[in-house]
Parts: sequence; structure tokens; C-alpha cells
Amino acid sequence: MAQKTKPLVEVAAKTEDGRVPLGIMNTKQALDLPDDLDVEVSHPDKEPGATDHFIDKEELRSVGRKARDKQ
Repeated sequence: MAQKTKPLVEVAAKTEDGRVPLGIMNTKQALDLPDDLDVEVSHPDKEPGATDHFIDKEELRSVGRKARDKQ
């Protein structure tokens, strides 16, 4: 039986100079980052590392809930 995987996202810190890439991780890892860390994540429906469509952690939570509700 195949194991279900979580979508991958690119995580970037927001700085005065713009977005600084932190890495690629699954959505659970991104949501587990400390709330005081100012980050954006690529939309899970897009290719991580190759998209400019970024959302905040709250929107990522919402996208995750909608995806689970469809199952």
C-alpha cells in the first residue's frame, strides 16, 4: 500500500530586502515553524522552488483543510 505524502512547499523568510529562501519542506513541517518567524510559503498546488505564488501560514492552513475536506 502506497504511503500518502504531504505536498512540498518552498519556505522563505520575509526581510526588508525581500524574500530569502529557507528551503523546501512538506506542509506539516512548514506549519510547525514558530509563529514568530515571519515566513511565506509557496502555494502547495504550485511547483516548489519554481513559482512566485506565495501565501502565509494561515492561508496554508486553510488550503490544507479544504484539501482534507475533499477526501
